[in-house]
Amino acid sequence: MRDIDVRTVLAAEVARRYKGDADTLIIHELGVCSGDARIDLAVVNGKLHGYEIKSDADTLKRLPAQAEVYSAVFDLVTIVVGEHHLDTVRAIVPEWWGIVKAASGNPVTLSELRAPKPNPSPNPMAIARLLWRAEALSLLREASLDCGVKSKPREAIYGRLVESFPLGELRRLVRCQLRAREGWRSGPTPFRCGDLSRCSAKSQHSPANRRWLLSLVSPDRHH
Repeated sequence: MRDIDVRTVLAAEVARRYKGDADTLIIHELGVCSGDARIDLAVVNGKLHGYEIKSDADTLKRLPAQAEVYSAVFDLVTIVVGEHHLDTVRAIVPEWWGIVKAASGNPVTLSELRAPKPNPSPNPMAIARLLWRAEALSLLREASLDCGVKSKPREAIYGRLVESFPLGELRRLVRCQLRAREGWRSGPTPFRCGDLSRCSAKSQHSPANRRWLLSLVSPDRHH
């Protein structure tokens, strides 16, 4: 079972879950911490939910570092893992991460073993770094808080954002900016829910996957 086998089913299920919800953006390969890592799939709406895939064909060499980075940024994280790596993954990822088992088949079957819980300790600076420099500066300008940082490096701009907004408001602003972003620089084009033509998956929507999908993401999706 390869990464693409799992990704195909996961992408199709997530797209169907949010079909018709104009407030949801689905992003493949979202860069976090200024591109230090890229999570396989991210859902952006009233929460920022990241999905990382570790198929049986993958190694887990990068997972400890990925777990640290993703835990700084996302409101919710779910790891989708092949049976071969399941026990090892359980020992590596935080207890608040959700775990979905990917079982070999045609198509791959996804089953939730542990639901994700809210991130207990997000990092405001890491969240601010999800923004491009111009986006961060625009938010400060709109709040008349850009004085003294207009020509500064982006880290100074991110720092001003963190100083200026409570964590909850910062998270909301970043999510709104991601949903409004145009001209994504790399990776597959993000798509609004229901835009299944942008999904890399063909229809592989098994009854088992539909059952898993019902509890895929927290129902609290909006602002």
